[in-house]
Amino acid sequence: MSKFNENVKDLFDNWNTIPNWLCFLRIALIPVFATLFIKGSYIPAFILMIVAALTDLLDGKIARKFNMVSNLGKILDPIADKLSQIAIVVILIVKYWDGYLKYILFLFIVKELLMVLGGALLMAKGMRPVAAEMWGKVATTVFYVFMIIIIALGGEGCALYDVAFFKPFILPEWLITAMVVISALLAFVSLFGYAPGFIRQLKENKANKK
Repeated sequence: MSKFNENVKDLFDNWNTIPNWLCFLRIALIPVFATLFIKGSYIPAFILMIVAALTDLLDGKIARKFNMVSNLGKILDPIADKLSQIAIVVILIVKYWDGYLKYILFLFIVKELLMVLGGALLMAKGMRPVAAEMWGKVATTVFYVFMIIIIALGGEGCALYDVAFFKPFILPEWLITAMVVISALLAFVSLFGYAPGFIRQLKENKANKK
């Protein structure tokens, strides 16, 4: 059996846990959220986005507190994060911006694709992607907070735009831009944070083959 097949088989040891099902739920909510938002059902889409963010917060806490950490969970959680973030970014690109801001948003997709390719390379060589570093967790948290705020209050077409109470809180364009830029910078800081562990694993794998 190849290292890749062994790696995949090991993923399903003790996989049936609450944290993993929360990850499955988060992934399942992505197309529902995207469809609702594109069709203009902004408030239901906004609520689903918050639910997805809460599942991301809860799955890790439950896994650690109740000893439900699994090999599948270590892979599934970042995959769910990446799919969620890519969906949010694509929706924002399609829905809101025709200008330069969409190119900044494209950076998120580039970063996530690099992470996916890196993880696939490690899996193919019989290794596991490195766990999220502090900057990765910070970047993910900031991304969710900022994007939830932008989707809720980011100008015409946002989730709460037609709710009279929230009219005074609609974000100016410069603040939206600042939030997107900060999120993008943190995303790439986290990417570079993964690089040393990624390179170390490749070197160790190469050394073990000699």
